[in-house]
Amino acid sequence: MEPQQIRAGYLVKKRNLLNSWKVVWVVLSDDAVEFYKKMTDSSPKGMIPLKGATLTSPCQDFGKKMLVFKVTTERHQAHFFQASHLEDREVWTRDIKRALACLDRGMKFTRKSTRRSIRLPDTVNMSEMYNAMRNKDSGLKEMTVEQEKKTFNQCFTGTMVIDWLVSAERARNRGEAMMLAIGLLNEGFLQPANEMSKSAAESKTESTLLDQPDAIYYFADSGFYSEGNSSDEDVLRNEEFRGLIVKQGCLLKQGHRRKNWKVRKFTLRDDPAYMHYYDPTKDAEEPLGSIHLRGSVVTALEYVPDAKKHDVDGNLFEIITSDETHYFLQATTEKERKDWIQAIQEVSRTGK
Repeated sequence: MEPQQIRAGYLVKKRNLLNSWKVVWVVLSDDAVEFYKKMTDSSPKGMIPLKGATLTSPCQDFGKKMLVFKVTTERHQAHFFQASHLEDREVWTRDIKRALACLDRGMKFTRKSTRRSIRLPDTVNMSEMYNAMRNKDSGLKEMTVEQEKKTFNQCFTGTMVIDWLVSAERARNRGEAMMLAIGLLNEGFLQPANEMSKSAAESKTESTLLDQPDAIYYFADSGFYSEGNSSDEDVLRNEEFRGLIVKQGCLLKQGHRRKNWKVRKFTLRDDPAYMHYYDPTKDAEEPLGSIHLRGSVVTALEYVPDAKKHDVDGNLFEIITSDETHYFLQATTEKERKDWIQAIQEVSRTGK
């Protein structure tokens, strides 16, 4: 049986022989972690078997590096990865934990087995429901919550999820809505944000999502972030610029002079309306550069002029700023490209 792909995306990996870190394309399946030089490569540079492996997160083996986690194989080989932001690390480590647990029990990955356990009909389209929930006009409204000396941005409560499913007539009552909400959580569309929701999500009970006003969740592809963590490992660097983070993550960016493409970590903020980009392999707090979005235009592209096709294949978009500077970027998936374009368009209209 073919391995099931669970998650894929860019992470920074420590090279075993050289004392350096490099951005790689990582694919998590139900029995291994494969990593590639770039997303379009047909064969991996390496493979980490998960059978008998252990996960360490947060990993504090490197004092100056944040957001690191470690996968140690059954033969005691350690592999270190660094995520671009806290929520990115959490979704990776949560899925790796589930994959390890399923291997230990001789089961398939849990995200595919939750429908039967919660009696969810096969006819329910989770992707369609999630998109409706994300609708800016009629969907679930995100908010800022202060709790436990922390501030959670762009999130919502478990009670709000159930309320929306009932009010949107996706469920006839709160019991049906609970089954749908658990399905959305177990299939990765919703993510737990605070300790209460995380404990429930990792429990062995069926009620992995809580219908409670103190249980906080967020959309998997949103710009959620939290502030006020006491651990240096988990503190996000959100104070170097004012304004709310709208979206963040890694994209490929074309250089202006050499026209070469490199992975950059982007943070999109609404005040001022900028996209700041960083080298994800380094811990520098100052960005490499910034794109001023006020009055800019962003469009999807099929190809980039003068670019080598094998370097940039699909999911491209272009930002043209008010001073007519052109930036070419590549997302990892068509959905991610659409989400970035929508977020940039909104900030370019409303940001300062």
